[in-house]
Amino acid sequence: MIRIKESELILNPDGSIYHLNLKPGDISDTLLFVGDQNRVEKISKYFDTIEFSTQKREFKTQTGTYKGKRISVISTGIGSDNIDIVLNELDALTNIDFTTRTIKEKLNSLNIIRIGTSGSIQSDIPVDSFVIGTHGLDLNGMLHFYELEDISNHEIENAFIKHTNWNSNKARPIIINNSLELEKIFESKQTFRGVIGTAGGFYGPQGRVLRLAIKDSELNNKINSFNYNGYRISNLEMETASIYGLSRLLGHKAISLNAIIANRVNRTFSKNPDKTIESLILYTLDRLVS
Repeated sequence: MIRIKESELILNPDGSIYHLNLKPGDISDTLLFVGDQNRVEKISKYFDTIEFSTQKREFKTQTGTYKGKRISVISTGIGSDNIDIVLNELDALTNIDFTTRTIKEKLNSLNIIRIGTSGSIQSDIPVDSFVIGTHGLDLNGMLHFYELEDISNHEIENAFIKHTNWNSNKARPIIINNSLELEKIFESKQTFRGVIGTAGGFYGPQGRVLRLAIKDSELNNKINSFNYNGYRISNLEMETASIYGLSRLLGHKAISLNAIIANRVNRTFSKNPDKTIESLILYTLDRLVS
């Protein structure tokens, strides 16, 4: 067995993993991801009990039970760079023996559910609705640092590149499937389905202009009008494709659920976004136990 070096698997003096400040056993096999650390307790307040809580930097974790089911909630912070940290360290917690620094013979699969907020880029997906990501569309390039050949969808990617006249100086877009097993748990008449675009930033990469001009002012229109055999891009955010990609590579299941609090096409914004987010939290928890 190959021993993983101290510089690659970094542990704190108390034996916890470097960024997340977690030890094996601190987390459940069912994990809810939120971006905002303040949203962790908006979920855990519904738990029957909270057995564990920790925080380091923007990474806050609480583990407890909801109607008898053990669940962990983790704040990832914003962006694919943070997802790279969170997914790799969670996998290490469950699939690497910290004592011997070797990969376990029997690997464990985690269920990862992102509860996010986003703006719709389709006029018929209204504010205060929920979107399930059938795929993640990586527009930022982080996943290119990993071997992706077995998990990406080249036909859809090529169609997207052609439709948008994608600039070859940018990273090639990557399309990654969700977990159909988890999608079946969360889909209902209350949900829309769509490809979730994962951008590398909030302003220019999502077509927002303040003082800086952007390279392709028509890109959002091209993204909005893309349709491949019924698959269209429903919304833009900054995490989903990275969660899908790393989860598939590591053997975990992932789904992204988004509370739509804005419609970029109709230029509307939710009158009560907190209520919409709260509704999605309860929807997610109840679907997990039903």
